[in-house]
Amino acid sequence: MGTIAEEILAKKSGKKKVEPGEIVEAEVDYVMVNDITGLPAFKVFEKLNAEPIREKIVLIPDHYVPNKDIASAEQAKAMRMFARKYGIENYFEVGDNGICHQIMIEKGFVAPGRLIVGADSHTCTYGAFGAFATGIGSTEAAVVFALGKLWFKVPETMKIIVKGELKDYVMGKDIILHIIGDIGVEGALYKAMEFYGDTIEKLSLADRITIANMTVEAGAKAGIIPPDDKVFKYLENRVRGSYEPVYATEDAEYSDVLEYHADEIEPLVAKPYLPSNIAKAKELSDVEIDQAYLGSCTNGRIEDLRVAAKILKGRKVHKNVRLIVVPASKEVYMQALKEGLIEIFLEANAYVSGPTCGACLGGFMGVLASDEVCISSTNRNFIGRMGHKDSKVYLANPAVVAASAVTGRITDPRDLK
Repeated sequence: MGTIAEEILAKKSGKKKVEPGEIVEAEVDYVMVNDITGLPAFKVFEKLNAEPIREKIVLIPDHYVPNKDIASAEQAKAMRMFARKYGIENYFEVGDNGICHQIMIEKGFVAPGRLIVGADSHTCTYGAFGAFATGIGSTEAAVVFALGKLWFKVPETMKIIVKGELKDYVMGKDIILHIIGDIGVEGALYKAMEFYGDTIEKLSLADRITIANMTVEAGAKAGIIPPDDKVFKYLENRVRGSYEPVYATEDAEYSDVLEYHADEIEPLVAKPYLPSNIAKAKELSDVEIDQAYLGSCTNGRIEDLRVAAKILKGRKVHKNVRLIVVPASKEVYMQALKEGLIEIFLEANAYVSGPTCGACLGGFMGVLASDEVCISSTNRNFIGRMGHKDSKVYLANPAVVAASAVTGRITDPRDLK
């Protein structure tokens, strides 16, 4: 019959089968907007003169949390007022929130077989749980507010197979950077990417989330990993409502089948100004840094913080470096407190922030000045992404970020003395 993407879109559109390139109208399980993309969605929705389908709407302020200026305060207020006006219960106020994609997962909106859209390009993150999830525009989000459904063009699907054992300090971030470095930032343009192989099966959910999160950096419409017992266990006492896992059929057809060997993947770094511009971390030891950033929807989970804390324990951040640590949610922050990770970061002279997108998009809480260099666990390193157009952002896994913060230059954690 079809790939996971095709099977979900067929199910949600009431069809037995769909084909790549076909346009379908499908029922959406949830639609999410944040404090930036929400405002235009609210304005469009008001013009529709419709009642919102409240149970499907999720509102999460995260990009400028806490508000950095009057303009961002007005954006946040608009979301707050919309939630109150229409009685939207799925609104997560400052103090009970986090980065939108982490909150969608933690609060049980994400589950296998679901069709989820969000007015944020990294909505593809939820594919780590076997969902079809993709980013949309604010106008489209407003339509889903009103109708609960949306049109989709069924994508072709690439099959990615990763086999073998990973080396020390090689993480999900390195797997996806390795793939993007191979196929390029348009290598999966408007396609779904499905991930298979024993390497993927052994990964933690955190690493799978990282992989799905960055599929959009290859141009993908969605990134999907077949759900397994790790997913089902995580969702126990967490997921909202029931769900039905969806898998590809044996006769599913793929546009491409790519196979990678885990033992060939090293701790990698994406150099400016594209996620595909990769190099081995050990090859960039001459690159001095001004800032190291650990966090974001890509690598701000408790597993990421644990890896960094292991490296930082008993060490200090280099005198010429600012290390900024941003847990992805309140839940992550509290767990890090319980495990003593926050104390390790503070003793190393890192700055620890509450959950926010902040510096990832060059908003605040770590914006770069001209000619400054940052090693970051985020997902994009375009020109001016984290600040001044003449700054430089290198993308890497949490271990590389932490090791680099200690030495003051890009460092393979295995070389840390």
